[in-house]
Amino acid sequence: MSVEKNIVTDTISALYDTQNGGPKYRALAAALRQGIAEGVLSVGTRLPPVRDLAWRLGMTPGTVARAYTILTDEEVLIAEVGRGTFVGGTEEPRPPLYQSSPHGHAEDGGEMVNLFTARLPDLGQVAMIHEGLAQLAERPAAALLEYPSARAFAPARKAVVGWLGGVPLGALQHEDVVLSHGAQSAISLVMQAVLRGRRPVVLVEELAYPGFRRAAELMRAEIVSVPMDEYGIVPSALAEIARRHEAQLLCTSPELHNPTTLVTPPKRRREIADVARRGGFDILEDDCTFLGESRDATYRALLPEHGWFVSSISKTLTPALRIGFAIAPQSRRAELRRVAENGFFGLARPLADLTEYLLSRDETREIVRSVRRRNAVYVRATLNVLGGHDLSWHEHAPFVWLRLPPGWRAAAFCRAAEAQGVQVRPGEDFAPRNGFAPHAVRIGMNAQVALADFEAALARLRRLLDNPPEQILV
Repeated sequence: MSVEKNIVTDTISALYDTQNGGPKYRALAAALRQGIAEGVLSVGTRLPPVRDLAWRLGMTPGTVARAYTILTDEEVLIAEVGRGTFVGGTEEPRPPLYQSSPHGHAEDGGEMVNLFTARLPDLGQVAMIHEGLAQLAERPAAALLEYPSARAFAPARKAVVGWLGGVPLGALQHEDVVLSHGAQSAISLVMQAVLRGRRPVVLVEELAYPGFRRAAELMRAEIVSVPMDEYGIVPSALAEIARRHEAQLLCTSPELHNPTTLVTPPKRRREIADVARRGGFDILEDDCTFLGESRDATYRALLPEHGWFVSSISKTLTPALRIGFAIAPQSRRAELRRVAENGFFGLARPLADLTEYLLSRDETREIVRSVRRRNAVYVRATLNVLGGHDLSWHEHAPFVWLRLPPGWRAAAFCRAAEAQGVQVRPGEDFAPRNGFAPHAVRIGMNAQVALADFEAALARLRRLLDNPPEQILV
């Protein structure tokens, strides 16, 4: 550690010693506020890395990360990906750091801002993962020498049940849960458990998460889209299409539709569940993109014999670990477990143990709340900059849906945006290959980009939207 870092660490340690009781993270946050207010920690000071300060103060890295997160949310501190955490203020700004895109530069040589998908900021989860991995290194040798087993994974499955405690899933036991390599793997596992025959039919929304189609194609299934209105899937159309095609499975995202951010209301969900009950097909609900807490009943609760549920930590903590989970109807959990065991024996044991560690901690929930608050800031910024254009949004969605004005087609707009240094996702990515592709784009909330730079990227999009092409192609 450099002399300068030692001085800052010593200063924070001395300030922390003056605090009187209370939770350690609050005491540390108070100490940092005091140092900043007194000028001991000046504007632009780089704070010690989480692990270094945790070692010095005799606390966990997660506790330090939580204190940093509190002050970052208050804009007292500034966190920059790849650089560290700094005392905020009005001194000369540090140059922006873009780590959001591996795709190079815009035509003018500037950095590319990736709004193709959402990107999570580090609000303490990296330190917590480091701490969890360190603890895994202390596990008994047998945990690293034996094949995964259902019994060994019971603690991780119980942690998932606790993690989903606020989701109305109906009767739920840990034996109903199968751990997967992210939600995409969970979708594939459910399809393997449900689909039968040489050419099974899978139904998807007319605009849908592309992963549904990719998983169905791997199963050599026929994919049929179902019309939607402002409330979601149209029940009458669903009943007719399911009957005509003898569908076996409907894939849907009712709590937060990807890409349009539509939320299907409870009455419509009950109508769709009734159609599935009468038609004898299953429903797979993907819950990966909703960042909120309160929600309506899932299809698993509405259809105890035919409702499946998948989710992951990719949009709330990190996509890097590829931790997801599939939840079966209780009467069919053996089918789901058999698919996982016969396919890949199960998740790697260290990942299962890390899942238990992460999902069992109160600090993890606080980090998720911080992610939710930070995401809402970027959603509001999008509305402020692009207001007046046709936007669909939800404060708990990691993306915004933008319908393009006359003169723009999605592919042309994406090319023009990329030339201006901004990447967005075209609407045709969410449409079936032979279906209608809307003139719309999805804008991801990339919180790894500083807010000012995110707003500058949106301003470039705004200029394109306000000035559509005038030429007529013949």
